[in-house]
Amino acid sequence: MGLVTGILTLPFAPVRGIGWVLDKVVKTAENEFYDPAPVQEALVNLQRARDEGRIDEETFARREEELLRRLEEIRVYRLQRGGQPGL
Repeated sequence: MGLVTGILTLPFAPVRGIGWVLDKVVKTAENEFYDPAPVQEALVNLQRARDEGRIDEETFARREEELLRRLEEIRVYRLQRGGQPGL
């Protein structure tokens, strides 16, 4: 960036900074939302609840289906982003 360009675009520096921060916030939120670990942990806890008799088979099947759909959503998202599915 030249001296003249730097001086002329100086008033926009705060806007560029805000854009950078927002980009980082969005990326962090996406990483957390598409992290399979909490879903996998929920599946383990669900299995444990069924084994201990705290939930019935119908509840288990319904919740398991929801969690498996969520894992599939995460897998597809990661593949679309060019990364490893991680599952």
